[in-house]
Amino acid sequence: MTRWPALFFLVLLLALQYPLWWGKGGWQDVRDTQARLDALRVQNQELEKRNAELASEIKDLKSGYEAMEERARLELNLVKPGEVFVQIPDAGPAHQK
Repeated sequence: MTRWPALFFLVLLLALQYPLWWGKGGWQDVRDTQARLDALRVQNQELEKRNAELASEIKDLKSGYEAMEERARLELNLVKPGEVFVQIPDAGPAHQK
């Protein structure tokens, strides 16, 4: 007869522990939310770095002709009047021994 109250309180204790471990706002939910937050922080850092690089590139393009000239030479293979363009191909893996 004395076992029933102890068993009842044990079941009650387990029922109260369920939301703490597996319910909304419980330990598992907090761990998953923290993992998502960490992933978003890493993504934000990468985007901030990319934004800083783009801002620097924009500043260079607005402030001088050197950046525009470099881009024209590299991307469009443009040359100034009187210059000679010489392109040396890379020795690929087939040419290396």
